[in-house]
Amino acid sequence: MKRNNPILTGLALTAGLLFLLPVLYSIWMSFQTAQAYYAGGVEFTAGNYVRAVAEYNFARYLLNSIIVSGLVTLLGITIATMAAFAFARFQFRGGNLLFGATVATLMIPSHISLIPNYLTLAKAGLLDSYAGLILPSVSNGFAAFFLRQYIKGIPKALDEAAYMDGATPLQVLWRVIVPIAKPAIFSMGLYIFITEWNNYIWPLVAVGKEDFYTLQIGLARLYRINPGEGLVDWPLVMAASTLTILPVLLGFLLVERHLVRGITMGAVK
Repeated sequence: MKRNNPILTGLALTAGLLFLLPVLYSIWMSFQTAQAYYAGGVEFTAGNYVRAVAEYNFARYLLNSIIVSGLVTLLGITIATMAAFAFARFQFRGGNLLFGATVATLMIPSHISLIPNYLTLAKAGLLDSYAGLILPSVSNGFAAFFLRQYIKGIPKALDEAAYMDGATPLQVLWRVIVPIAKPAIFSMGLYIFITEWNNYIWPLVAVGKEDFYTLQIGLARLYRINPGEGLVDWPLVMAASTLTILPVLLGFLLVERHLVRGITMGAVK
């Protein structure tokens, strides 16, 4: 068994610590009072978290972000998986052209679609609603492309065996493809969740009512909360930032095993 190189291990730990330092500093600052922070002293308190949740409605913002990001992930990964299965397994007229158009959407900056999406949802009366926050983000060309490439690596003999047993295409997808492609699906699901969780521009444009604000909008509003003239309450902002990153870290820990498998299997292929 090959021993680990202590020098490489030390360098890896040092690099990991350097990456974690901003996060650890943010957490440390979140337990300081604004007065002590600006005075250069140390005064620990958990009041910033209480204020963020109770006084500045961060519990509602957290709920909104969980609902929006969760539904976008669920719907997006479902649609992407079905599209990837169709592109990878079926030959139909215009299939290559349609797949090329799907891939071409990756080259279009998302900001270009802001005005068309806004006008469309305004005419449909879906602004200031969960539907207005969710629908524009459901389609994901990158997820369809990524999963299509993964599914193409799965032997077709497995599909054919299932068809011989009388399975339908949907049954083949659910009972054969999805279990094998689970690492890739979990990896892409985490990618979609994090992307939507950090989304700021579209919620800012599509939502005007505070009841539908997401965490990113609420976090930006805290910059206007001043403990004194011309000063930003940075400990309060750091407490809200810590609340913002906790669900993402939890989600990563839950799917970390599948994420590593997806990356490893993709590299082997």
